[in-house]
Amino acid sequence: MEQASSGGFWLQLKTLLFTSSPEMPQMLAIVLILGILYLGDYISLKTKAFIPSVFVCAVLFLLGYWSFFPTDLVARAGIPTVTAVLLIFLLIVNMGTLLSWKEMIIQWKTVVVALVSLVGVIIISYSIGSIFFDKNLITAAIPPLIGGVVSSIIMHDAALALGLEDVAVFALLIYVMQGFAGYSLTSVALKKEGRRVLDLHRKGQWKDDVNSMAGIEKLAKENALERPRMFGHMDAKFDTDYFKLFRIAVVGLIAYGTSLMFKTQFGIVVDQFVLCLLFGVIAVAVGFLERQPLQKANSMGFAMMGIMVFVFNGLSKASPDMLARLFLPLVVLIALAVVGMFSASFVIAFILRINPFMAFSVALTALYGFPADYIITKEVVDNLTDDEAERKVLLDHMLPPMLIGGFVSVTIVSVILAGYMKGWLVAA
Repeated sequence: MEQASSGGFWLQLKTLLFTSSPEMPQMLAIVLILGILYLGDYISLKTKAFIPSVFVCAVLFLLGYWSFFPTDLVARAGIPTVTAVLLIFLLIVNMGTLLSWKEMIIQWKTVVVALVSLVGVIIISYSIGSIFFDKNLITAAIPPLIGGVVSSIIMHDAALALGLEDVAVFALLIYVMQGFAGYSLTSVALKKEGRRVLDLHRKGQWKDDVNSMAGIEKLAKENALERPRMFGHMDAKFDTDYFKLFRIAVVGLIAYGTSLMFKTQFGIVVDQFVLCLLFGVIAVAVGFLERQPLQKANSMGFAMMGIMVFVFNGLSKASPDMLARLFLPLVVLIALAVVGMFSASFVIAFILRINPFMAFSVALTALYGFPADYIITKEVVDNLTDDEAERKVLLDHMLPPMLIGGFVSVTIVSVILAGYMKGWLVAA
């Protein structure tokens, strides 16, 4: 009897797994989703980020949707759209708390390189891309090209609201695929810069313009110990995870209310997510929030899981025919973005008198951000030398601008740009 019962269970599970059934239970849906996310991480780690985790996950989700996944798989797992939007509010406020003006001042040349390179992406993409492709595709592509998951979600939702289904999916595909161009080119550029620095160091001629790594590390230690001034007197045992989440939510509510007020009272549209970023910065400055409160509330992993799943849920509308239509603009626009980064970074490097390959590497961080910028830099350094002193010289020189470059483009500018450029989309 027990054997027959066990056999019935596995038969039922097999039916649920390999049949497009409207009866897929919640726990099976979440197991499939988390299994895919973990497999993406595993392959990315095994290949040292050469194969991006988001690419692996996207392929598996597409295959699932084209075979036996129900189209509402993510909602069945307990993450409907309203939950994903909530998590985006929390995540962007958390992103705002990461901004440190002191770090930006230390690495001001890096900030300039990152910003000028993003302007290069916009100019090249529109001036050349608009000759061949619909402007909606270009508009939807630019914020994800210079950013990450949040900017791709903003553009996806804006396009979907206008009935631009191809454009909405395209914004997600750009995010999924752009890392392939960034990883290999960054590795080549960093190796050129690393060999130059090593050659000068071995001749006794190397002198970095500022010991920026020490400054960044000092600020990181200060930030890690920092508690919000408004609650510095509070007994630590009362600063619970719920209290941290409550304060993040309050900042998100203020951002939402401010956006609504501008729209209803003044007729001005200010994106609520851009305000979340701004008010996250202000909340840290006035002592209402600590840095990285979502991590300290032990909630970052769940928030990222919900948002990433929401991104891949958008691929449920991507048919094979749609992917075939979007393949050429996908490849061309990523290539144009790289050309824009290359041209702008070399020009600004000449003006600021910094090495052009270092500047190009900083520009490329827009295509992947953290932690890939850290992984690639460390891998290049490990490949160039086994000497600990030389490794420190290389890391001190290359790691701070790589981290700051990715932060400026992916965390700050892309969100602001997405909030602004989504108004450029035109309904068909």
